[in-house]
Amino acid sequence: MTDNQRVAAATRDWVEKVVIGYNFCPFAKPVFTPDLIRYEVDDSGNPADILETVYQACQTLRESPEIATTLVIFYRCGNDFDDYLDILGMAERLLDASGFSGEFQLASFHPDYLFEGEDPDDASHYTNRSPWPVLHIIREKDIEEAMKNKDESSAIYERNMRKAASLGSQHLAQLLASLRQGQD
Repeated sequence: MTDNQRVAAATRDWVEKVVIGYNFCPFAKPVFTPDLIRYEVDDSGNPADILETVYQACQTLRESPEIATTLVIFYRCGNDFDDYLDILGMAERLLDASGFSGEFQLASFHPDYLFEGEDPDDASHYTNRSPWPVLHIIREKDIEEAMKNKDESSAIYERNMRKAASLGSQHLAQLLASLRQGQD
């Protein structure tokens, strides 16, 4: 198995075991089961190349309605959370400059994700922690459709925080480490 295949497999396992398994995103299961998620791994280690991968992934989503969503995963760059946030900011500006704003949104996941204002050891961070840095490209129309029930959408965040707290940081850290190593 190549590094790219290993990274994609670990990310797919994370989606299945964490995102869907703990129901952190109730909208993920319907697109996971029929395998409508595209996993695009960038191994360049260069932010400019990552942005090109994001651009191409948006083009592919635009041209391929059968693909529900794309996860752009990169493991040779952006491992520092602040560097990752810089790449995320550049990717958001790219969407605006390329005419993808209003059509796609980015969700962000990182092994060291931290919610601003939260204790660094709080389990809540694991709702946005992934084995590798990820930019999740989502169609805005799908988000709008999913969020029609605002009561449910606002409850998701609160439920996720309770679930993460009940699982605990230690358990979630071990699970993430095992996924990253391909052992789970």
